[in-house]
Amino acid sequence: MATHQVRKVALVGTGIMGAPIAGHILDAGFALTVHSRTKQKAQPLLERGARWADTPAQAAKDADLVLTMVGYPSDVEDVYFGPQGVLEAAPKGAYLVDLTTSSPQLARDLHDAAEVMDKHAFDCPVTGGDEGAKAGTLTLIAGADEAYVEPVLPVLQAFSSRIFYFGHAGAGQLAKLCNQVSLDSCMVGWADALALAREGGIDADQMLQMVASGMGGSVALQRLAPKAAEGDWKPGFLCEHLRKDLGLALAEAEELELTLPGTETGFALYDTLCQVGGSRLGTQALALLYADEAESTAAGLDWSALPVPDSDEGEAGDSPRSRYHLPNQY
Repeated sequence: MATHQVRKVALVGTGIMGAPIAGHILDAGFALTVHSRTKQKAQPLLERGARWADTPAQAAKDADLVLTMVGYPSDVEDVYFGPQGVLEAAPKGAYLVDLTTSSPQLARDLHDAAEVMDKHAFDCPVTGGDEGAKAGTLTLIAGADEAYVEPVLPVLQAFSSRIFYFGHAGAGQLAKLCNQVSLDSCMVGWADALALAREGGIDADQMLQMVASGMGGSVALQRLAPKAAEGDWKPGFLCEHLRKDLGLALAEAEELELTLPGTETGFALYDTLCQVGGSRLGTQALALLYADEAESTAAGLDWSALPVPDSDEGEAGDSPRSRYHLPNQY
């Protein structure tokens, strides 16, 4: 399929990331059809000229390119392989690009199934957060080579500023999990630093500015630590989604017989935060684990909801998928 033939685009998932991505695709002049589990989330896009589809299959049936941005590997599996799925409905020659951070094995399975049907699928998770999605400056991480991606590049460039090519199916997902592993340690680092500054009685804002100017700085610190310092827990990226990503990374590491102690620590912290009511808060809410009871309660956390540890938890024989809250075989 030549580049100029990409006219009709479908996007499944119009949440925190999907909605601004869809907006940039509209701005670039492509005909866009959208589907989301909640139609209300897509309403601003419909008012701008996007068409609505009642199912993923309906969205995909006439599309040259289908993009998906959903939550979990189980959602990806359902959107592509389910009874109203994209894979069967999309026309031959269509490109199917999953922007979700998901399972490398699922990405490989989707690519192989699409090729058998004369369709073209590759994983292309993104990084840059909601700010990057709104600005159209996301970094894309493709599980394919440049030649494979080239026919749909004009659409991808509508919402991104850079693309990395990792050459083969599933490799984009694995690279994105590497990003999340590094991000996790950055998050724990600034949250520790913020707690230390506050308890030590120094100016937290000044400390964050100082750290950001040196080797201890990170994009995560620059963008998210000030929100935590101000008590702003609104999500740009949900806690439950970072927990999912870290779980995927740990499951991959376990299969590779690799230990990731920093990721294990971060997963345990985000898992705790999700269990006490922080699932739908922004990832900067990690700082609430250091807060006093009044502040954490005001943010909606309930420490009484934390389950009593099971003495048998984590014994040999546990599936890494169940241990890290991954809801299916992926």
